Amino acid sequence: MRFGHFFYPMNFDQSKDYQGIENCLIEAELVEQLGFDAIWISEHHFIGEAVYGDALVFAAAVAMKTQRVLLGLGVVEMALHNPVQLAIQTALLDNLSRGRLVVGTGRGSNFNSFEYVGFGTTVSEGQERLPEAEDLLVKAWTTENLDYRGKYWQVSFPAVRPRPYQKPHPPLARACVSDETISAMAKIGRPILFRKRSIEALGQAVQLYRETMLSAEFDERTVEQALDQSWVWYEAHLAETNDQAWDEFLPAFEAASKHVAGMRERWNPKDQAMPQYPSALPSSAYGPTPDGTANEALVGSPRRVAEQVALLRDIGVRNLMLTNRGVMSPDQTASSLRMLSEKVMPEFR
Repeated sequence: MRFGHFFYPMNFDQSKDYQGIENCLIEAELVEQLGFDAIWISEHHFIGEAVYGDALVFAAAVAMKTQRVLLGLGVVEMALHNPVQLAIQTALLDNLSRGRLVVGTGRGSNFNSFEYVGFGTTVSEGQERLPEAEDLLVKAWTTENLDYRGKYWQVSFPAVRPRPYQKPHPPLARACVSDETISAMAKIGRPILFRKRSIEALGQAVQLYRETMLSAEFDERTVEQALDQSWVWYEAHLAETNDQAWDEFLPAFEAASKHVAGMRERWNPKDQAMPQYPSALPSSAYGPTPDGTANEALVGSPRRVAEQVALLRDIGVRNLMLTNRGVMSPDQTASSLRMLSEKVMPEFR
């Protein structure tokens, strides 16, 4: 099993932006030193949900600070990007990282319609353009003398430079929330990024993905390769005891979530309704052992988190990307990462 650290560094104090970005870069170096397999970088705008703002520029900085870990964009909000410009930026990132880049895509934020509006588009337009945006991205990476005539983009040019370091291009994965999207990606054999669900529900989603790929006449080897390149996202925080981990993380996460919910209430246009982000479970909902039917985060002692990871492994999860949402102090974050590296990860190597 592979373990990734997911940057989702929420910081709502503008006066601390520089320090928040600096902390992230220090954290990236620590993650590599501790033996993690990947660093994933989220994209969000305008309210401090991702303190660095520009995920691609930040990824370039992380590429220069690391030598080994995979660098995952998790995810590029495709509605906010020109696919040709994105092809150039990601090809450069792939070269800067010497072939460590993984490009996760999605239409855009699932909860922040104000991000679409801020970039001059809409939720529905982002959803409609996504398949063509991904198609043009791949063709821009791989095609010389490209003459592309789509519904939304009509472009022609000799070639994207630099060419991607990986051939034919960096791995592409799609963020999926609904079973409908999981099935759609399985039918074309594309690896996916699963969002947190209960372990029971996640097992059903993994099985749906596998069965749909097989039904689409992909052979077992190809299915296994796709699952090997698919990742699952969870919040995570470890401390010496369950109570300490819950007391440190859950109230801070709840407070940050309420702040973000208030910003969404203020800035999401009423004519572009978005679903409400599911509330985090309170500490009273966590027991001494994991509940596979509850939408639990991976929060607790190393032993409890290892039990959760074992359950995830048993349903077919191969790769985890874990985040504390930036709500922990640098010292708490470093301590949690060390515990995960030293007391959990070795059990699953």
